[in-house]
Amino acid sequence: MFSRIVFSLLLLALLPLGGLSGDAIAAVHLPQLFQSGMVLQRNQLVPIWGTADANEAVKIVFRGKTYTTTADADGKWRIDLPKQKPGGPFEMKINDVTLTDVLVGDVWIVSGQSNIDTNIERIYPRYKKDLDAYTSDQIHVFQVQTDFSVERKNDVLPTAWKHVNKENCWKFSAVGYFLGQMMLNRTGIPQGIIQSSKGGSPIQSWIDIDSLKPNTQHPIPNTYYAKYLLYTDKEYIAAQSKANAIAGNVWTKTMDQNDPGLNVFSKADYDDSSWKKVNQYNNREWAMTPVEGSRPSTLGSFWLRQHIKVDAAHAGKPAILHMGTLHDMDYTYLNGQHIGTTYYQYPPRRYTIPAGLLKEGDNVISVRVICKSGIPFFYTKKPHQIEFDDETLSPIEISYEWLTHRGAVMLEGPLGGKLDTENQASMLYDGMLHPLAPYACSGIVWYQGESNTGTPNDYGVLLKKLTGNWRTLWNRPDLPFNIVQLANHMEPSDQPQNSSWAKVRELQREFTDNDPYSTLTVNIDLGEASDIHPLSKRELTERIVLGLENSVFGKKNVLAAEPIEAHLDNGKIILTMNQPLEPNDNLMEFEVKGEDGKFHNAKASTDGKVVTITPATAISANPTIRFAWKDNPEKHNMKGKNGLPASPFQLDVK
Repeated sequence: MFSRIVFSLLLLALLPLGGLSGDAIAAVHLPQLFQSGMVLQRNQLVPIWGTADANEAVKIVFRGKTYTTTADADGKWRIDLPKQKPGGPFEMKINDVTLTDVLVGDVWIVSGQSNIDTNIERIYPRYKKDLDAYTSDQIHVFQVQTDFSVERKNDVLPTAWKHVNKENCWKFSAVGYFLGQMMLNRTGIPQGIIQSSKGGSPIQSWIDIDSLKPNTQHPIPNTYYAKYLLYTDKEYIAAQSKANAIAGNVWTKTMDQNDPGLNVFSKADYDDSSWKKVNQYNNREWAMTPVEGSRPSTLGSFWLRQHIKVDAAHAGKPAILHMGTLHDMDYTYLNGQHIGTTYYQYPPRRYTIPAGLLKEGDNVISVRVICKSGIPFFYTKKPHQIEFDDETLSPIEISYEWLTHRGAVMLEGPLGGKLDTENQASMLYDGMLHPLAPYACSGIVWYQGESNTGTPNDYGVLLKKLTGNWRTLWNRPDLPFNIVQLANHMEPSDQPQNSSWAKVRELQREFTDNDPYSTLTVNIDLGEASDIHPLSKRELTERIVLGLENSVFGKKNVLAAEPIEAHLDNGKIILTMNQPLEPNDNLMEFEVKGEDGKFHNAKASTDGKVVTITPATAISANPTIRFAWKDNPEKHNMKGKNGLPASPFQLDVK
């Protein structure tokens, strides 16, 4: 008897918890998207998926209802929750996992390259008071970490859902941040923003490689697939990556060994009285060094020093040094103390000055600029001042004049070749986009194109492939896209240009005109000549929201004006737009193609929907007109009655 009792007790101990009743709860593994704080899409089927042991029972309990399935032989499972009404926070249980703070509302995906990447930190000075004050537990953000992949991923790198506030969104997309805020204000329901973007990425890196394989129907010469095969060979990648790292280290070590100013020119008491004074924008004077037997060197290190006077009221106070933006790397010191480093050209130099570092009287800023390619330069029209935490203290302006001294003169050498794997077709699609599907969402914001201006003619075909790939992945042929047109950028010109930026804008416009589930956000007046990352992201997002409200919610917001048709009438061109325009007798940035085959500036005026264009030279029987067809059509002044700028375009006259 005793032995039978012992055996029974041992058997009970070996059984899983609840094993006798059939209620065992098996472990499940969830993708990164399914965490506490997640936002689920309202009014759509909501796919929930993950893995478990093969043939394991999976149970979801949510909002008082239970849903079950069984994992397949590979351990994969999926449950589609029925359409949900907005609300929350709720709790969701999936077998042994409990998720809290779950909201139901609208989910948006923002993707593209660096202008979607542009984060709250970058734009903070422009919207400081608003960003400091705003917080919401009704907006949650999810930032996909950069992960280009030569293999298709089923999950993204570890990340988390976060509530919106300045700290949580400091490195999050500014467009995504404002999108959540504005949509919450308009709808009153929770918002989830998923950011999946990569600075510098071309459109092909977000496209499924299968759609770019050679075939007789492919309308463009297909180098994308061949480059994919070349740049995704694992053995080559490993060898080249190692070689590049070694080469970069050798270059930097050589530069440091040959820099007479290292740990010297940054000192507060260093005597710089013999240094040459130059204007920072006259970079040919301070950033080009003659080299015997070779062209002048613009590579290596350069030193800049500037003395500023500080009065007793400002001395010792904590502050921020704003030093503009420069190409391409800097180490910055104040009174001999290192206060900041930026490793590439685009971010604004905004460095914290701790309390006690500024002293009454003479202070010195020292900057070691390092250039690995091109020529060092400062961007124009950027703030140069010391701004104090105490707003009663006026800023101290920083001069554009610097004392300069050459550091290490470097020639082209072992910098390491650009591996460029992350920019090849499908790399980001496989690593950062594919794992997100089919997470239910309302729509997608796509802001990209700068990296494709070198080969603009392909862009329309590639944009059609991208939207088609993504809609297939989500199994939603009507998945809404808002396409953000490229902003104005680079130096303006009074003369016509064969602008590749304008070509990409036109292909973006043509795509949305022909895609019933896409809208266009015109961005031609919010850019900056000297910065490829314009800072007016809140104003841009206000326009994005108008388009999304139309394509997702069925509203009838009037968007940017576009052309319908144009015809000749007694030597003039009569252009009809798709909406009434602001009256204007002196419309700028119109061009007409003349008999000589070249474009020439033309006068234009508008009344209602009609624009009358007067060519300045003889034209052919079937001319072509262009509007705002430049990198930076600064004088663009054609607007709809809604105040939005008209889209740039090119149009054949009938």
